[in-house]
Amino acid sequence: MKRFSLLVLSGLILAQPLYAALKVGVAAPDFTTEATLAGKPFSFALADALKTGPVVLYFYPAAFTPGCTVEAHEFAEATEKFHALGATVIGVSHDKIDTLNKFSVSECRNKFAVASDGDQKITKAYDAVLWVKPEYANRTSYVIAPSGKIIYEYTALDPDKHVANTMAAVEKWKATQTP
Repeated sequence: MKRFSLLVLSGLILAQPLYAALKVGVAAPDFTTEATLAGKPFSFALADALKTGPVVLYFYPAAFTPGCTVEAHEFAEATEKFHALGATVIGVSHDKIDTLNKFSVSECRNKFAVASDGDQKITKAYDAVLWVKPEYANRTSYVIAPSGKIIYEYTALDPDKHVANTMAAVEKWKATQTP
């Protein structure tokens, strides 16, 4: 029976798409939500952030989990370089703002904002729901150009390449801009 269950589960995994993220070139869904930076809550509006440059929007399953902590540390280390390129970084999860206040200080190291999406409206709009545990976001990263178009998308539960890949996308975008 255990082997049968494993086979059925394997079949379901193979039958499902690995992820269903928004594609490059589509308009990024606009949103406003409660976010926090350095433990201080504020209202984050994508439209406002795009006025200053591209936005690196990344979804992660849950604050203080091992992979999400690694990813937050890596984004924190790269935030100054993102800012030098004119980009804003924001992470999104289902966590409550009280949890994110702590996460923004300890794991994001006061470098970039994280936003609360408790009702998953943003996560769903960006097709970033983790299908095996739909109450969580998948680990999906986007780069959104100031025009509001998605110029890069990457989904992988392993956090290792999200920062490097989004940095390369922002650098590529920056190289196409006229001074």
